[in-house]
Amino acid sequence: MRMYDVIAKKRDGKHLTEEEIQFFIEGYTDGSVPDYQASALAMAIYFQDMNDDERAALTMAMVHSGDTIDLSDIDGIKVDKHSTGGVGDTTTLCLAPLVASVDVPVAKMSGRGLGHTGGTIDKLESVPGFHVEISSDEFVNLVNKNKLAVIGQTGNLTPADKKLYGLRDVTATVNSIPLIASSIMSKKIASGADAIVLDVKTGAGAFMKSKEEAEELAKAMVSIGNNVGRQTMAVISDMSQPLGRAIGNALEVREAIDTLNGRGPEDLTELTLTLGSQMVVLGGKAETLDEARNMLEENIQNGNAIKKLKEFLSAQGGDASVVDQPDALPQAAHKFELEAKESGYVENMVADEIGHAAMMLGAGRQTKESEIDLAVGIVLNKKVGDYVEKGESILTIHANQTDVDEIKEKLYNNISINSSEVQAPQLVHQLISQ
Repeated sequence: MRMYDVIAKKRDGKHLTEEEIQFFIEGYTDGSVPDYQASALAMAIYFQDMNDDERAALTMAMVHSGDTIDLSDIDGIKVDKHSTGGVGDTTTLCLAPLVASVDVPVAKMSGRGLGHTGGTIDKLESVPGFHVEISSDEFVNLVNKNKLAVIGQTGNLTPADKKLYGLRDVTATVNSIPLIASSIMSKKIASGADAIVLDVKTGAGAFMKSKEEAEELAKAMVSIGNNVGRQTMAVISDMSQPLGRAIGNALEVREAIDTLNGRGPEDLTELTLTLGSQMVVLGGKAETLDEARNMLEENIQNGNAIKKLKEFLSAQGGDASVVDQPDALPQAAHKFELEAKESGYVENMVADEIGHAAMMLGAGRQTKESEIDLAVGIVLNKKVGDYVEKGESILTIHANQTDVDEIKEKLYNNISINSSEVQAPQLVHQLISQ
């Protein structure tokens, strides 16, 4: 088999076999297929697309290019959740303990963030003492005991995907549905989950800006998951404005605590319940989404959800007392209010630009080497559709610096106010199960 023939076949719009795709991935991983040929195939895929069988074969070839996580010693159906990313996306911090509280095992492998705020691990490390440096055996034991544990990503998970993503990033082939879908799903499948719930974002703060693009990606990932034997569902949710009110690591932990106590922002609570209901159904603990939602709502009301959060934090060395005393979380030295320059209804809050303002404060990493300030960030006092008086605070900046003029200017430029009443955006656009 020659790589030249594989490239030519896809260039001409023909379907590649599983063997041809495996040949490419193995060769690119071991270096026998050079970058220029991999680039040519990626561009051919970009223009000619792939069918469902090709997408599934590409995903599994990347899964088998490195380590896979064996979760078979964990009792029950292991359900994982993946978000395509956004601003103020605190759902994992709320979802994992909530779903675990109804006995669905959540064996979560998470990474560190590169962007607006830290990743799930960075956020959890706002809790004094919490750590993810645990052995595989301890990870399995904790999930069996508590139904929940979080571990850092292994260095050799889907190496073909890491290598191919780096190539796509510099060859203008990132925006390809089969390449995006197989990249995301290969990591989820290699992580050992039996079932997968996907939160596909759409809007200004999302990778997929339009609903049509988000739907296409969601359907592609659900098809891959179901084709390779993983029950998979997707939710398409709004990211035209930040989710919830907190953007920043310790601030988001505090917001997750509020949400599990039943006092969280309406949109974050709703998305948590929507995604959680799907996880509970896939985990075999409920027959219908309505039944699953009732179980989750009951565990928020009766305190089981917040109890599970404490149990989880404590089991991984964290000081669980912060759940009852959130002021013990890292706090910024200064707070600045962004006051409305006019009265009216908040019309627009450009999610990615507000996220970038949080990163300028130090809430996220601009490079892999950047250090995150866990205390800083932004808390929204108003959301799209809310009325604000002139001089009233739209948001609060939590900073460890005294000069925030540039950040304020960026925020003013990306928040608009209209004298006419404005409708809040629809949060959940679509549920996709096949």
